[in-house]
Amino acid sequence: MTNIIRIIASSIILLWSFSAKAEFQYGIGGLFGQVSTDGTETEGTAPDTSDRSKSFEELFVGADLFVEFISDSYTIGLSYVPFDVELGSGSRTDNNGDDPAENDDGTRTASADLTDFYTLYANIPFGGGGMYTLLGYHFATVETAETLNESSYGNVDVEGYQIGIGSRSGNIKYELSYSDFENIKINSTGGGTNSVSADADTVQFRVSYGF
Repeated sequence: MTNIIRIIASSIILLWSFSAKAEFQYGIGGLFGQVSTDGTETEGTAPDTSDRSKSFEELFVGADLFVEFISDSYTIGLSYVPFDVELGSGSRTDNNGDDPAENDDGTRTASADLTDFYTLYANIPFGGGGMYTLLGYHFATVETAETLNESSYGNVDVEGYQIGIGSRSGNIKYELSYSDFENIKINSTGGGTNSVSADADTVQFRVSYGF
């Protein structure tokens, strides 16, 4: 993902260099929102499989750092969230019998966080009064943590899109947006035959200040 971010940053600098009236700005934003996640764990291999599904809704509060280039007709920027956003966590206890050779009794826990969260975005003014349309593209990593009997899940990079509206008043911006991330599937390693698939989306309100 590092190479992708370098390419994005280079593209922003090139766009700015071609606009004589562009203004460079950096700053910090405050975030408040809700992330909704639908996940399914599949155990076993076809045709002998069993599924367990669960939905999560988590509120989050955080902050982001950003750089952007502002022209008369558009704004292009890149933001980074230096905090993890929890997608969901849970546990279950298995109790399948008295024969230790034929069961996998115990408590299993699992959680997933969104980390290394970057957004490439554009603000396109409309209607006057500082109003603009927000279009964004997300790059992030889903990190998992779990206690399973014989296996574990890894991490996976994900992408997503963002749409919203905002208002700029001097150096302050207010935004309301919706984000949808691509479906992910992670297979377990270490001897198990489990897999997890999930889909996440967020609604957030953001206030930012540029210097």
